[in-house]
Amino acid sequence: MQHGKYRFIVGFLVVPLALYALFVVWPFIQSIYYSLTNWSGLSPEFEFIGFDNYTRMFQDEVFWKSLQHSLIFAVVLPLISVGFALFLAFMLNVGGRRRKGAAIAGVRGSAFYKIVYFFPQVLSIAIVALLFQFAYNPNSGAINSVLKAVGLGSVQPQWLGDPNLALICVMAVLVWSTVGFFVVLFSAGMASIPRDFYEAALLDGASRFTTFFRITLPLLWDTVQSGWIYMGILALGAESFAVVQIMTVGPNGGGPDYSTIVLPLYVYQKAFRDGQAAYATTIGVALLLVTLAFAAVVMKLGRRERLEF
Repeated sequence: MQHGKYRFIVGFLVVPLALYALFVVWPFIQSIYYSLTNWSGLSPEFEFIGFDNYTRMFQDEVFWKSLQHSLIFAVVLPLISVGFALFLAFMLNVGGRRRKGAAIAGVRGSAFYKIVYFFPQVLSIAIVALLFQFAYNPNSGAINSVLKAVGLGSVQPQWLGDPNLALICVMAVLVWSTVGFFVVLFSAGMASIPRDFYEAALLDGASRFTTFFRITLPLLWDTVQSGWIYMGILALGAESFAVVQIMTVGPNGGGPDYSTIVLPLYVYQKAFRDGQAAYATTIGVALLLVTLAFAAVVMKLGRRERLEF
């Protein structure tokens, strides 16, 4: 069985690793190089200027605002989305009433609920952003119309036009669009946990609260950690860019008064709106470092002994 093992492994890995190096690693290296130039993005000529772009970035107030908002997204969104999804998945799979012949059971119609929760994943994030942009409209949007219908006509927030509310509104959309995916993911993980563990705990007098923290969460920890990292990467990347760019006000989004600007959107604005590709790649390098640091911190803090069953 050991004969030719390494040739077999290399034969399968050489092509995907070569493609990964060509289309992922090499562009990262190019970005680092371009960040040390004054390239406009269109001109075939550029000048090497060293760390001038990085000096400019550290003095850029909009960059610090976008970094702050991206860090808020990376910390708060996984906490809310993963935590809420864990609660819903536990209720769907273990939180039902006890039935005859079974110590634990999921709620009735749990399969239907999973489909409903997963439905936002079927929609494009651009469509989701447009739908909520209409819903947040202060004049004819669904939210203010409902407030007026229930007698709260005097409470008519500007939502996306209010600098104090705009970021919260955007985060609410991202939570709504991602929770369903994690509900299905965690439900699949919970389905693999032997029911005997729950039955033994309940017979010993354990509550639902105790079974969640003593059985479900420890045995599901690897999946939770992966989901946390995945959600953080979404919050730092394409999902936050699309929602903020489509929903918010201002030139190419990010308003009002840069109250919702995030790093990927700022990269886009500098590269395609202002024609400053080199400076945009500098911000992109900062975004790469933030993403890697986030994943490293989550993996470090979440490291624990692997439990098997």
